[in-house]
Amino acid sequence: MSTKLDRRTFLMRLGKAGLCIGLGGKISSVKSDAIAKEKAPISNNCHYPFKNKPLPEIRIGFIGVGGVGKHHYKNFLNIKGCRIVAVSDILEKRVRFAQNMSKQAGAEEPDAYFSSPYDYKRITERNDIDLIFTATPWKWHVPIAVEAMKCGKHAATEVPAAMTLDECWQMVEVSTATGKHCIMMENCNYDRAEMMILNMVKQGVFGELIHAECGYLHDLRQSKYNMDREGVWRRKWSMEHNGDLYPTHGLGPIAQCLDINRGNYFDYLVSIGSKTRGLHLYATEMFGPNSPQAKEKFKLSDVVTTMIKTKNKETIVVTHDTSNPRPYSRNVLIQGTNGIVRKYPVPRIHIKGRTREHQWEDFYKYKDEYLHPLWKEMGDFAASISLSHGGMDFLEDYRLINALLKGNEPDMDVYDAAVLSAVRPLSEKSINSGSQPVKFPDFTSGLWKKHRKLKVMEMT
Repeated sequence: MSTKLDRRTFLMRLGKAGLCIGLGGKISSVKSDAIAKEKAPISNNCHYPFKNKPLPEIRIGFIGVGGVGKHHYKNFLNIKGCRIVAVSDILEKRVRFAQNMSKQAGAEEPDAYFSSPYDYKRITERNDIDLIFTATPWKWHVPIAVEAMKCGKHAATEVPAAMTLDECWQMVEVSTATGKHCIMMENCNYDRAEMMILNMVKQGVFGELIHAECGYLHDLRQSKYNMDREGVWRRKWSMEHNGDLYPTHGLGPIAQCLDINRGNYFDYLVSIGSKTRGLHLYATEMFGPNSPQAKEKFKLSDVVTTMIKTKNKETIVVTHDTSNPRPYSRNVLIQGTNGIVRKYPVPRIHIKGRTREHQWEDFYKYKDEYLHPLWKEMGDFAASISLSHGGMDFLEDYRLINALLKGNEPDMDVYDAAVLSAVRPLSEKSINSGSQPVKFPDFTSGLWKKHRKLKVMEMT
């Protein structure tokens, strides 16, 4: 039996579920010239934020329990109000490991799916699931999320949410047509330092914001050649594309500080790329100059630098560097008319009138005054639960479940997923055009002009 939904079946399901969709219209197909679009072709009566009813429990279908997935899986086992009812991965051993995690936590054993990469379709068609959570290789993020929303489920996906502009539009169109959330799980938005910076920004500590810097600077050479994990798929992206492949870890927190999609928006970007050396040198040293690995060709520049101008005239510099030996950094910096803060390599700050002129001081000197309420309330518990990243992954998952339980608008919505993910294809387009400026499509159809309070600042 086919798992694909034709248009009539899709609309009938939505009607039975009481979802918000204009039955006289359709979810428009995404065209190849999506870059030129200024408004999303939405033909329905839904308006964001969607008014979803509170749920007594969030029943989860979990897709992908590899390196990152197992961390989220453990978090959900420690969050009240949710239950994992199905788990899928292309490797049976991972599914069995996840089932065992559930048993050890005293939870029911979820149903197992591992016969095909397309098992997610069987899970999305179940009528006992509210949320599909995806932690797979990048190319599957949008297909799974779209299938989930069409089947009446909310979708949450690891980063980046989408890899092409067509996929960005598809997420927006299907989410707004079905009234189902499509949430990008950007864990760095919940890091202790980033949330403290956000809290300081919202309290006006730095004055009017002028400039920001961020990025993803992470030596992934070993990971890209690890054929038991990301080397199976991630290195191929470095062979076929030249742009910022992973912009959201640094840019997500900066976008929140700058009110992107909530009174501000990315206007255009310009990207440049360095020479390409790091992966070839690594392969030659590790596998030998005559090895198949040493003969591979790469398009990805070792360092990709992207400059973004916002509608409110702030500037942002985003750096991507995953092919060279270096310490980890997200290069977080916020500059305002009243001060500056930088996270890496050591968190430090300068505030006009409070810091000695021309000097830095310890950022965490201000912890008691400006630590985000979420970290004050749950930080220690989150850090004790999380398998990695100091607790931010747990807080991210907790906030997702909390929003769905209460019927609240989530901390990040489908427009955030689209505009942040769009940096990947737009940066590639800019580099391929000789570093010409490239405009951001307006995925929000003008909604970005409306000032909306960031939900994570409300603590509801």
